[in-house]
Amino acid sequence: MNSAPYVGRFAPSPTGPLHAGSLVAAVAGWLDARAAGGRWLLRMEDLDFPRCEPGAADTILRQLDAYGLVWDGDVLVQSHRDDAYAAALAALQKRGAVYPCACTRSQLAAAPRNHEGEIIYPGTCRSGLAAGAIARAWRVRVPDVNTRFVDRIQGELQQNLAHEVGDFIVKRADGLFAYQLAVVVDDAFQGVTHIVRGADLLWNTPRQMYLQTLLGLPAPGYAHVPLITNAAGQKLSKQTRAPALPETGRGIVMAHALAVLGHAPPVELSGAEPAEQLAWAVVHWKIGNVPTRPAVAKPAQAPDNLTDP
Repeated sequence: MNSAPYVGRFAPSPTGPLHAGSLVAAVAGWLDARAAGGRWLLRMEDLDFPRCEPGAADTILRQLDAYGLVWDGDVLVQSHRDDAYAAALAALQKRGAVYPCACTRSQLAAAPRNHEGEIIYPGTCRSGLAAGAIARAWRVRVPDVNTRFVDRIQGELQQNLAHEVGDFIVKRADGLFAYQLAVVVDDAFQGVTHIVRGADLLWNTPRQMYLQTLLGLPAPGYAHVPLITNAAGQKLSKQTRAPALPETGRGIVMAHALAVLGHAPPVELSGAEPAEQLAWAVVHWKIGNVPTRPAVAKPAQAPDNLTDP
């Protein structure tokens, strides 16, 4: 793990306002940074601009401020950083670590899928494009080895990229740079030493670690916090119609978020303002107390909107 002074980050995609699940991830990262006396940076991951919602970035900034989650420095915006991603792709091309791919979604529809539901790329274009095929994307050539890492919440894990993911995309068919490439370039640029994020991103970690190795970038520590789901077990998101964080009853919403993270505030603080609860939580923060199980969001938004399973 990087021994530099602690630098954490929160990197939402502005596809809509923050919801209860977003808040839990943000609170965990903020507390981990502040408890270590470190910095907590903010990055808008708007690279996939067709999915971004006008005004969502400003809404997210207002929500974080309202819930007492003050960030350090300027906000980094991914859509302004294409030159950095292009340079990283060029470096991968120079060392022969990537190759062009002509496959379409329909051509890969019958490919096997991993436990996350992702297509395991079968290597169709690995040895070169078929005659007459036109390159659409760029993929990283992955090795057939087990990538091991220790997550500060989830424990010791491993994944074989070749068997469980396959060669993955770093530049998409629509011309956009892929999340996997952008995130490692930005984390290195911002000097991030510790990543605290939702468990839905857990199995992205080996891909990002491999890119860090290829690009000679430092490896941060990782911690993946439990997800918040709806009653059907689906992760809260725009796609599952997760309600935005409420503008009233914020203290009670914060108390529930802290409880989900294994740091329920004392009764006398359960209705206090978020900033007061966060001040208490910084003193008592122990990442080892964060559970690995998801928590379920109740239908009501406030004051009773979260429950431990």
